[in-house]
Amino acid sequence: MNSPAPFKRIATCRSPFGDPGLAEERQFLAHEEAGDVTLTDRAYRILEELITTLELPPGTTLTEQALGRRLEIGRTPIREAVQRLVRDGLLLVIPRRGILVSDIKIETQLQLLETRRVVEGLIARLAASRANAEERRAFTEIATRMREAAAANDDRGFMRLDRRFNQLLADTARNEFAVRSMGLLTPLCRRFWFKYYKNAGDLPLAAHLHADMAEAIAQNDPKRAMAATGRLLDYIEAFTRHTLDP
Repeated sequence: MNSPAPFKRIATCRSPFGDPGLAEERQFLAHEEAGDVTLTDRAYRILEELITTLELPPGTTLTEQALGRRLEIGRTPIREAVQRLVRDGLLLVIPRRGILVSDIKIETQLQLLETRRVVEGLIARLAASRANAEERRAFTEIATRMREAAAANDDRGFMRLDRRFNQLLADTARNEFAVRSMGLLTPLCRRFWFKYYKNAGDLPLAAHLHADMAEAIAQNDPKRAMAATGRLLDYIEAFTRHTLDP
């Protein structure tokens, strides 16, 4: 494996997404689940996207103060968001050195997929059985937009829909322990995908496989939902192993 990237500081800017980033962030939040969004949630979602889309690449060192200036959010929400990202495995706290964006390792990704295959299949089955009518409509909307992202080859749109899809799965499964387990897996998987998909992946195929899974859940079909999840994970594992090729 390559050695970690050298330590570096992030630049301070008015918007975390650049100009016109504030408008983009408002649009992003508009696609999130209905309800109030706390400053901690907002900080977490922005930082998670910056890390998983490699705008904050592995090896980057951060401070709470710099992140607060960049996101224009106070120190307490930033600290709480950082703690969540440490739990997710995207950040590391290094004594006397600060906060470090974690490295990307193929071996780690393969281990994640072993667990994800079991947990996500369970969550898909539970969601298909337990989702209410409004949630099923939301799954149908996600499926439609996933196919639109596939047609447009829209990587950012796909990543945001994937996050929204995972949140909806968590809400509808109604099993906090399965959801906690899944929450530790998906951010690292999204970042791995974004790093390698242009060379080894097939974004339209991935989006269509997600859409198949969402449609099965929307149609109250647990068996089909689990089968669709299996096909999605088969593809993701094949994609991951393909990154090992020269």
